[in-house]
Amino acid sequence: MLLKLQGGKSLAHTTGHLLLILLLTEVRKTLGNAHFLCLDLTVIKQSRPGQPWCQVQASMDTKPLLHYDSDSNKVRPLGFLGEEVNDTKAWMELNQTLGEAGRELRSCLKIHCVGGAGPPSLQVRLCCQREAEQCSGASLLFSINGRTALLLDTMSITWTVINPGATVIKEAWENNQELAEYFRKISMGDCSYWLREFLEHWENMVLPEPTGN
Repeated sequence: MLLKLQGGKSLAHTTGHLLLILLLTEVRKTLGNAHFLCLDLTVIKQSRPGQPWCQVQASMDTKPLLHYDSDSNKVRPLGFLGEEVNDTKAWMELNQTLGEAGRELRSCLKIHCVGGAGPPSLQVRLCCQREAEQCSGASLLFSINGRTALLLDTMSITWTVINPGATVIKEAWENNQELAEYFRKISMGDCSYWLREFLEHWENMVLPEPTGN
């Protein structure tokens, strides 16, 4: 049972808020520097009963932010940063966008990725960077069955083959303009938008004035 404090707030919530204040203070110290939002998506071609075919874990500047899975089709906040933005407009849009991203990646997996040990799986690390109030970097790193395969710089739509065995997949995806545009949109558009909105929310929070010694 959580200890209740004055105003009905729990000790855990109050402690969490104090830790959030410390974290936000550090963010403000680095204002003007780059901030990163990374989403780790995992999709599998065929899932067993009770096993989500899509899962997403996200972090902002390496701090936990959210978790999503296809079974619940819900985005769950992680850590104090997630708790502070889970009622924003950008957060509300995450469910639909992450569901669509999972279906798009699963389609890619079914069409192009076969073979290998165990059920075929596709892992994608999607990252975007904002600096000086604009998107300054975006990329997707693809791994197949746990083996790093391809890197896509969506700022320039440049593909890099990391595993020679993925050359055929790279050529197929590279020649698919619609798919390339989708990857560009979700990284430079959606991801950058989420990061901007979350940063503005955190920066607009009223922090206590520093006290003197």
